[in-house]
Parts: sequence; structure tokens; C-alpha cells
Amino acid sequence: MSSEQERGELDARARQGETVVPGGTGGKSLEAQEHLAEGRSRGGQTRKEQLGHEGYQEMGRKGGLSNTGMSGGERAAEEGVEIDESKFTTKQK
Repeated sequence: MSSEQERGELDARARQGETVVPGGTGGKSLEAQEHLAEGRSRGGQTRKEQLGHEGYQEMGRKGGLSNTGMSGGERAAEEGVEIDESKFTTKQK
């Protein structure tokens, strides 16, 4: 069996919901499972590193105020919650 054919079969099994890569739980394709196993799915952690601890907390505070009717910023203004958006700036390395 060729490597390409084997990958195709593994991908088909992954698309049916089977975990075919150790540590790839939740991936909907072979490639997604490989990325999960390698730890590439780090969106929140990467954002936290970019904004720093305080900026990430402020972003979470603002996001927690959002609802289906208005954004977090609109609701914060309405309720008088102070959000320091200067902390949202990306840290320079």
C-alpha cells in the first residue's frame, strides 16, 4: 500500500469521527488530527502571549459582557464598566 493511499484511508476514517493519530482527538481530518497532536492548535495561548496577561484579562472582561443584542463594548458603556483598551496592544518582542 502506498503512503498516499494509506493517508487517504486514514483521512476517510478521521472524517467519520475516528481518532487515527494519537493525541489528535477532535480533529475532523487526518491533517487536523496531526496538527492537534503536534500542539499547533494554540490560538488562545498565542493571543495571551501577544497581549500579555493584563491585555488578555481586559479582552476577556469585554468579551464576557457581549450578548446577542450588543457587543461587549456597547454593553460596557451602557452599564458603566470601564474597559482599558490601551492594554489590548500587541507586545513587541
